[in-house]
Amino acid sequence: MQNLGAANHFSHSTKVSFVLLFILTVAGIQAQTVVPAWYNQVHEVEIDKLLDKMTLEEKVGQMTLFTSDWDVTGPTIRKGYEADIKSGRLGAIFNAHTADYNRRLQKIAVEETRLGIPLLFGYDVIHGYRTIFPIPLAEAGSFNPAAAEESARIAARESAAAGLHWTFAPMVDIARDPRWGRVMEGAGEDVYLGNVMGAARVRGFQGDDLADPFTLLACAKHFAAYGAAQAGRDYHTVDISERVLHDIYLPPFKAVLDAGAATFMTSFNELDGVPATANEHLLTEILREDWGFMGFVVTDYTSINEMIPHGIAKDEAEAGLLAVNAGVDMDMQGAVFYNNLRKQVENGEVAMKMIDDAVRRVLRMKFALGLFDDPYRYSDSEREKANILTPAHREAARRIARESMILLKNDNETLPLSKNLKRIAVIGSLADSGADMIGAWHADGRAEDVVTLLTGLKEALGSAVKVDFVDVDAIKGTDRKGFDEALKAARSADAVILALGETWEMSGEAASRADIGLPGVQDQLVEELSQTGKPFVAVLFNGRPLAIPELDKKAAAILEAWFPGTEAGHAIADLLFGDDAPSAKVPLTFPRSVGQVPVFYAAKNTGRPRNPNEKYTSKYLDEENSPLYPFGYGLTYTTFSYGDPVADKTEMNRNGKVKILTTVTNTGKRTGTEVVQLYVRDLAGSVTRPLRELKAFQRVELSAGESKTVSFELTAEDLSFYRRDMTFGPEAGEYQVFVGGDSRAEKSVTITFK
Repeated sequence: MQNLGAANHFSHSTKVSFVLLFILTVAGIQAQTVVPAWYNQVHEVEIDKLLDKMTLEEKVGQMTLFTSDWDVTGPTIRKGYEADIKSGRLGAIFNAHTADYNRRLQKIAVEETRLGIPLLFGYDVIHGYRTIFPIPLAEAGSFNPAAAEESARIAARESAAAGLHWTFAPMVDIARDPRWGRVMEGAGEDVYLGNVMGAARVRGFQGDDLADPFTLLACAKHFAAYGAAQAGRDYHTVDISERVLHDIYLPPFKAVLDAGAATFMTSFNELDGVPATANEHLLTEILREDWGFMGFVVTDYTSINEMIPHGIAKDEAEAGLLAVNAGVDMDMQGAVFYNNLRKQVENGEVAMKMIDDAVRRVLRMKFALGLFDDPYRYSDSEREKANILTPAHREAARRIARESMILLKNDNETLPLSKNLKRIAVIGSLADSGADMIGAWHADGRAEDVVTLLTGLKEALGSAVKVDFVDVDAIKGTDRKGFDEALKAARSADAVILALGETWEMSGEAASRADIGLPGVQDQLVEELSQTGKPFVAVLFNGRPLAIPELDKKAAAILEAWFPGTEAGHAIADLLFGDDAPSAKVPLTFPRSVGQVPVFYAAKNTGRPRNPNEKYTSKYLDEENSPLYPFGYGLTYTTFSYGDPVADKTEMNRNGKVKILTTVTNTGKRTGTEVVQLYVRDLAGSVTRPLRELKAFQRVELSAGESKTVSFELTAEDLSFYRRDMTFGPEAGEYQVFVGGDSRAEKSVTITFK
């Protein structure tokens, strides 16, 4: 299927000569490897020379990553780290940023050490550096990989100007349990959408040439299956089959590797009884031998040390042995390699070749970034001032935020609101909280830079409309303070906007929730507002899908804004008053209740599918099987109709293609954008198959009354899966192809693969 974003990410750099292929093979890199744009054989020669000069201690230093104290004490380095830099025992630092600060540290490495090897600076630039974009889950809802690539490119531009070389993003974990706080960092539940959005973000961060000083190294995380944590509880055990691993959780990692991702990060979880950081099957057999990965692997924060409580290592020295022999190249913060690796090599417990291979991979990225040519190229304070939080960056953040917001409900065309209203009530503390608009993992984002919902509304409406803001904090605890004032304001208003959801720290790492309803007493506020008889618009701010069946019943309209970033208020106002129209779709299913979790569209059928008229079928006694809002769902200010999909042929073989066409018509009164989605179901396979799987989508803008024929191209790869014998490919048989506006699309055509 056509990959929306770029069909061939490295067409300009993968015409490798026979000579280079021979050299790669001799170097232990598979000849069939797609050579990434950042690989340079000249650098390999220089790395050989440098390795010959390095002491074992200096090599271990290149495998060591420590944090600055920035997030705690500002621009300071931890006691002893400067000495470690000078002695060559520290090759990379994270949580150090700004051009001047990083220049000072780089100067120590380059001018006060024996070999002058530059430092690598990393930071969690997840959805923007200073200009903060919507959380990645929200961006995935845009179904617009070009927007994800653009936001990553701007984040890279700002970060690189602030002295950074490396971001710990994108997170490409498939996640199907909204209780897990880190769903906000990824693209949601779907494999294809995860592939496309992850690859787009890698292209955005890394660009076409890592030597461009406005690019960053990307880091694919968390390898692998971290999103399948049991009970949705962060850091918890993962227990899945090899088939599920390959069908669901590995494809986005392969997609970002093919897009050129320079580094990978191990996950905290175990897999089949072995922690990922000690998992040779993942790090060596799959990542390097099967996929030909040429970058380096870094652990997540102290994950080597954590193998002791996992129960797989008796002490840190043993944990380090397991990690390095599994294929880990760099130890983040744990100091396990720092404290033990030299002695283990000298004792013969670790082969020197293993160390040299790891150091080569680290140095390879420092050369690719151009740090050996000019170690200070990322440390220009004037460039930093010129490229941080620019008007162009803010405008992009506003546009991408608009594209990421989902209209979940809109009874009686409540939205868009008229700007000719006399009085509006805005209720809820989230309406004027800059910190909550930028969400978790907001890098150097600052609350004072944020346009809140209240500010955005006032700027959109001007002085002619009175805006009554009631700062009700109903999110934490049971305090009903402000309810009476809120009800009074609502009764007097021409329109009521209710800001609901989570505070920013309620999602993200270590922020799992067992109850994913509206926290605090927000449901009570919703109930009391509904009793006034005054229709209200709910704007949701959250980092995960919430179970909100009562809000769905009581609100006249619901706009899912997520944590939209620096330009939150402007973007929301643009949509609420119709200057633009919502176009996003649900990237992670909204359940009716937490008891349905996990609930996702690409589930497999049971031998006893739900039948409401028969007892002994798969269903709940007290809840529907169906979700509140399914994957791919989202409204706008117009409506669309679909014609029956048509295939240009009814049969396909391994080398063939089938074109699927459908006509989409805007049946409403204003221009709108529809995300046309194509799903495939294998009707009978050698192993059970999902009820349907997304294989393609297109964003289509149509004016009122306009029709357009949308065309998709289906190939054998789109019908492929891991068959009963674990070989990958399609099987002969019938496939049902659905086209529509969400994962419940009913209109279909059947093709036969022979």
